Amino acid sequence: MIRRLLAVLFWSVLAAAFIGPGTVTTAASSGSRFGLSLLWALVFSTLACWALQEASARLTVVSGHSLGEALRRRYPGGWSGFAVVFLVCGAVLVGCAAYEAGNILGGVAGAQLVLDGSPQMLTLVSTGLAALLLWFNGPRRVALFLSLAVAIMGLAFLLTAILVRPPLTELLRGGLWPSLPAGSALLALGLVGTTVVPYNLFLGSGLAGGQDLGELRFGIAAAVLGGGVISMGVMVVGGALDGEFSFAGLAAVLGDRLGPGSRVLFAGGLFAAGLSSAVTAPLAAAVTARSLFAREDATERWGDASWRYRAVWLAVLASGLFFGLSGLRPVPVILAAQALNGVLLPVVAIFLLVAVNDKRLVGRAALNGVFSNTVLAVVVAVTIVLGVSGVARAGASALGRAAPSGGGVLVAGVVLGVALAVPLTRVLRRGRAGR
Repeated sequence: MIRRLLAVLFWSVLAAAFIGPGTVTTAASSGSRFGLSLLWALVFSTLACWALQEASARLTVVSGHSLGEALRRRYPGGWSGFAVVFLVCGAVLVGCAAYEAGNILGGVAGAQLVLDGSPQMLTLVSTGLAALLLWFNGPRRVALFLSLAVAIMGLAFLLTAILVRPPLTELLRGGLWPSLPAGSALLALGLVGTTVVPYNLFLGSGLAGGQDLGELRFGIAAAVLGGGVISMGVMVVGGALDGEFSFAGLAAVLGDRLGPGSRVLFAGGLFAAGLSSAVTAPLAAAVTARSLFAREDATERWGDASWRYRAVWLAVLASGLFFGLSGLRPVPVILAAQALNGVLLPVVAIFLLVAVNDKRLVGRAALNGVFSNTVLAVVVAVTIVLGVSGVARAGASALGRAAPSGGGVLVAGVVLGVALAVPLTRVLRRGRAGR
């Protein structure tokens, strides 16, 4: 029992990574604008997060190679190898940079709820703290400490959600019946992108080495489920807002339900969530780059203190600093980052599906079963449809045109999914046959 509790504590880093300012912003915005009608997106994304994180960690345990290393071995060279590295780097590094902007801005917004310092000064302080933690190689221990603060904030949201007393029928309908009200497509995509974080798959895979498979599965399931429930509580609390979402409005709702001290609790929790995510995003980018580019005969070139490793996380951290000092409002940047990562998610999910069905990587005994393949296939299909919807609606908005109809977007997503299914099925069959 103690070993399982320790496994939950260890894997709580994943929950702390995705319960950041982005989750609070996206879930609360969804609740304030559409009530509980998008709760299904959080239910789906929580299950998808569990399936993908378990698969990426299991890949490391059974093969001895992280997800990035496995993909490098699966596509060792040529055009296919170049394309894989390019797409994965684009999905993870660009995604990390997008998240970092939201992490820094969201953490600063939390600090501003109780402090009078200028946004620029708070941005510099937050970025400096994250840089020190990364430079001295202590992010995992600090992330565990910060995750405690995030968990306390999460419990405050859950308690407030209970006090709000949403109707059970609305909870069931919103959680079990998928729907996309007008103007909700980007938020639905953001809810998936804020929970199933692409870079977390590489980070979780990199942390899984030497773990017991049974304890690993229990720890990941408990951590991800707990994070998903907290996200759902944030959406319920967001539904109690009057008017548009804002951090100050959310703090006011907590204050009305739990007392004035909850404002400080929310501010501290939001700052901790931003700081912990501001550490894990650059860390995941550096771990991913190392897994893709470090060769077995020269691993010291990508050690924790190497200039290559530090250059990657410094670049991601610098992107967050740039946006933090730019004067941009945090909420639009955070929502855009969540939507972007929702678009990038299918790319990473497809690569993971291929890896866990490759006999040469995991062996015959550890190949994905029918159930696991079905779950991963559904994740890929749904994220493709949501991605097409988000891109189509964002493009129409940028061009000043009316948003495309839901039926047309659905058809386009299904057509793209079917077109990808044929070559993907061929690749999976060859991988399972060891060819």
